[in-house]
Amino acid sequence: MSKQRLPVIVGYGGVSGAGRSSGQHAHSRMVYSSLTEAERLRTLSSLAALMGPYAVSGGEPRERYILDHSLVRRIEVNHFDVDSVRWNQRFPTQSNGHPVSFDIARKHLPEHLPKEWEVKSSSVTHVNVKITGQQDFLLPTHREFEVKSAGQLPTGFDPGKLYPSRNHPRGLQMSVYAASDALGSLGLDWDTVRRHVNIDQMSVYAGSAMGQLDDSGTGGMLKARYLGQRITSKFCPLGFAEMPADFVNAYVLGSLGATGASLGACASFLYNLRNGIEDIRTGRARVVFVGSSEAPVTPEIMEGYSAMGALATDKGLRQLDGISEDREPDHRRACRPFAENCGFTIAESAQMVVLFDDELALQLGATVFGAATDVFVSADGYKKSISGPGVGNYLTMAKAVAAARAVVGEKALRSGGLVQAHGTGTPQNRVTESEILSQTARAFGIDSWPVVAVKSYLGHSIGSAAGDQLVATLGIWQRGLIPGITTIDGIAEDVSQGGLNFSREHRQVDTAEQHYAIINSKGFGGNNASATLLSPMQTARMLQRRYSRAQWEAWQAANEVVRERQQIYDDGMIAGSIDPIYKFDHGVLGVGDVEYGVNQISIDGKVVDLNLTSPYEDMLSDKDYGLGQ
Repeated sequence: MSKQRLPVIVGYGGVSGAGRSSGQHAHSRMVYSSLTEAERLRTLSSLAALMGPYAVSGGEPRERYILDHSLVRRIEVNHFDVDSVRWNQRFPTQSNGHPVSFDIARKHLPEHLPKEWEVKSSSVTHVNVKITGQQDFLLPTHREFEVKSAGQLPTGFDPGKLYPSRNHPRGLQMSVYAASDALGSLGLDWDTVRRHVNIDQMSVYAGSAMGQLDDSGTGGMLKARYLGQRITSKFCPLGFAEMPADFVNAYVLGSLGATGASLGACASFLYNLRNGIEDIRTGRARVVFVGSSEAPVTPEIMEGYSAMGALATDKGLRQLDGISEDREPDHRRACRPFAENCGFTIAESAQMVVLFDDELALQLGATVFGAATDVFVSADGYKKSISGPGVGNYLTMAKAVAAARAVVGEKALRSGGLVQAHGTGTPQNRVTESEILSQTARAFGIDSWPVVAVKSYLGHSIGSAAGDQLVATLGIWQRGLIPGITTIDGIAEDVSQGGLNFSREHRQVDTAEQHYAIINSKGFGGNNASATLLSPMQTARMLQRRYSRAQWEAWQAANEVVRERQQIYDDGMIAGSIDPIYKFDHGVLGVGDVEYGVNQISIDGKVVDLNLTSPYEDMLSDKDYGLGQ
């Protein structure tokens, strides 16, 4: 039996409300209260590097300011003013026998005049308009927004200012940052990696569940004419949902390998991780970048979710806490997974994870943060409500845990793992997901399964949600601290707790005894996905069984240099001396760089073998090969 390649996690990066992902900084922000003094200072310094001068005083990070302006909080005006959101109110008029009259510049007259309008010249540049009868207008006005909380990037951080962003949608700006951060976290020179990998053995799978719906993408295209503005040539192409992968290929990696985005609502990150795992396991790729970027903190997107009753409103939060209408609710506690709650809290985030096959990782001395072995996906079958939960998640969780058991064994399964719950903070999710997790735990003999719910800190970043969960898991395995669900007062009575271990407090765990984690996602439409991850300790044990002692010691020696470079990168990011990678109009290839042969094609001097064999040889005859004629 041939050996199957193991997809190992060798780098990760991104940004969320907790700050930069690489170097465990986002995880550190979540468990800040349990850090040592030195760890707290480094966490604050990392956030201050993102947030700019307001986060620093006298050369030192301003702790209170930084903590107050990260994670879930009241929506800040750089997104939109929740107290005064622009909209157009229908404004029907009726002349009642007295014509409505006004002067207007000729250039503002509509191309086709309504039949109720009587237009006369009043000057060279203006005309007088009289309207008899009924006329509908749209009156620009403002209103208060019902939802005032969201998971936002740390105050002051603007990824578009770190490179020539040229009016890119915010989600794409975040994609560039996340991919650059993941590259830096490798501790390896990217050109060195490319020299060891054929040009067709690198994949990028990344996207956005919602697409780029802000004013620089599809949102601008859809609103422009309605607002009397011009549609630009960038709106349409930059709005596509797979554009995060396209940007990473074109402006960060220069990749010629497989690419794309698999979309599955809130499970989209895991759908793309599944593609990456399959590419590594089958040998189609040796390097895979998997990611997602979502920037949904806009009034239009939030209005849509609010109309479904999905978001936590100020009214709902007040009712939960029993406070009067004249008091502002605690927006930092808007997301309350598995407690009495009233809806999820939308968030922005971009996350990117780098996978190598195990052989390449050892060859280059890459740091192994863990392994991603399986992602299972199931639909819900027939449904009544397309957005309501179904039974597909029972299948994905059962398979993911069974896959973990097949690797780590019964004992480690029961005592050496954790589950990263989807944990949105909605009443439906707390009931349905807790029942799924509880039944799964009991079926596999797990008595006290730690349940993690990072949306209580970060909010729900839709397509990037599982990316948030994954990088938080890597932080847990590095530092040994499981974030508690600190936004809740207690577990709701209708939450199933059999076999599960919920905690409001941070928990210290022995990283040597951690073997696996399950990442769970439940998406609108019945998009369920659960992933099996292996801890760095478990992965190391497996690698040592596959490779000789000499090979392992050679990896250890090479990895010392890699870790030094990772530390240099982290120090540079905290010092603010490293900019995102953005290679616009760099090394662009054309027809002159392509050379065909009978059994190979060469691009920029790099050869790709075309001497392929059919996987269907048992179904073909000699005549099909042109033989025997």
